[in-house]
Amino acid sequence: MRIERVTAEQDVHSAADLFDAPPIASVTRRFLTDPTHHLLLAYDDADRPVGMITGVETTHPDKGTEMLIYELGVAPVARLQGVGTALVEALAELARKNGCYGMWVAAESDNKAALATYRRAGADEEMTFTLLSWDLTK
Repeated sequence: MRIERVTAEQDVHSAADLFDAPPIASVTRRFLTDPTHHLLLAYDDADRPVGMITGVETTHPDKGTEMLIYELGVAPVARLQGVGTALVEALAELARKNGCYGMWVAAESDNKAALATYRRAGADEEMTFTLLSWDLTK
């Protein structure tokens, strides 16, 4: 398996099955051109994309910069093979290289696979919290 940071739109579209919905060209372009947004793809030995992780650097004046794991996805045929853990570790290494002081992720409490992956990659559970969101399309 190899993991690469993606900067070309075509690479995103070739891995479309790893996303929740088909990538939108204009949004993909915007994501890829922002230097604080990161997309890593994992490829199997046949050079097929089998996993992806996205991260966003967030900066606050009194805290510095940390990495948010935005999304992690692994193809069904590649699950339970360490792909997710390797992607999280690769993003953590990129975050360190970019000077981030930490990395965090929000995951559903009942998503046992995601929680196990993040813990295997070195995450510590800090606390529970309430997630509030706004639907700005209404």
